[in-house]
Amino acid sequence: MTDLAMTNKGPGNEALISRLAGEVAPVARHGLARRLAAGLGPGLLTSVLLVLLVLGPRADLGAAVLHASFWIKLAYCASLALLGSLAVARLARPDALSLGWLAWLALPVLLLAGLGGLQLADAAPGQRPLLWLGSSWRVCPLLVLALALPVLGGLLLGLRWLAPTRLVATGAAAGLASGGWAAVLYGFHCPEVSAPFVLLWYSLGMALACGLGAALGPGLLRW
Repeated sequence: MTDLAMTNKGPGNEALISRLAGEVAPVARHGLARRLAAGLGPGLLTSVLLVLLVLGPRADLGAAVLHASFWIKLAYCASLALLGSLAVARLARPDALSLGWLAWLALPVLLLAGLGGLQLADAAPGQRPLLWLGSSWRVCPLLVLALALPVLGGLLLGLRWLAPTRLVATGAAAGLASGGWAAVLYGFHCPEVSAPFVLLWYSLGMALACGLGAALGPGLLRW
């Protein structure tokens, strides 16, 4: 051990360490944000084009935006997307600390659940299944997941240039962010606005994207 320590302290090693340290370039300011934006931007643009050119905006969009239920749906999805994006930015650093603040994810879920409970209580018994199922429950989660794929791919690509260490959590956060943004975009196509429907089927689509990100993270983000 003594000989090894003396060897490591030799002048040759000190010169090597000094040279390597001198070659380290300073990290660009806002470099992390730029890397993530470079991945997120093209993914979001692809999903926007899919909504516009493949699915198409809902026919009554002009009238829908005048109702609070439309904006409540988008606010729910956007809040989860923003929290997921913040988690991605935090986990992209190797010194990521506690993510206990993600307990805030429960807030929009609880608020929408409360609103959904009021809607179900006010509805006639025969109308309650329609609030849960609407007319598109079979395809809603799958379309949210499909729209999330370009965003998830872009985020994972951007994260590969960074230094995440908690790979499952980072992948899950990327999935949540991509699912949230995809749900926001899908909301401009989907005519369903009841709180029970959004809470169940939109959330399921986001959860599928989150699970996919968690599954892909360890394999794609290892460095």
